Amino acid sequence: MAFAIKAEILNPRTKLFEFTAQKTMYGGKNVAEGDTIFVFASENEGGRGLIARGVVISAEAIPRKRGIARQTPRVSLSVRRTALAKRPLGRAELKPLTDWKDGQPGSELNFKFYRQATNKIIGLSDEAASLLETFF
Repeated sequence: MAFAIKAEILNPRTKLFEFTAQKTMYGGKNVAEGDTIFVFASENEGGRGLIARGVVISAEAIPRKRGIARQTPRVSLSVRRTALAKRPLGRAELKPLTDWKDGQPGSELNFKFYRQATNKIIGLSDEAASLLETFF
């Protein structure tokens, strides 16, 4: 399974990304060492969307805090960049894809990343991962 992360990216051209205690949704908590991950620079922090593809070199689940009933699982990751995106893909390109039940990979990305615009790690369908591969 492939994953994607939308987060604040200070240096989009770095070869090693470090993400600490990132929120997970849509299967993102299952990310593991060796998985392919697509890196999106969050537009909420001035980024431009898809910037890189990488491989997870470490993934560590953050223990839940005691006494809090509802907690979103969080994971810390290290990602080695394997490619830089050649074309843009972000909120502007995905915004028109609002029929979230149409089964299209672009609609899946719009739903998972921008319906709730917080930064997060998400699991991807094979079709969404294949679409993202075309940007490299």
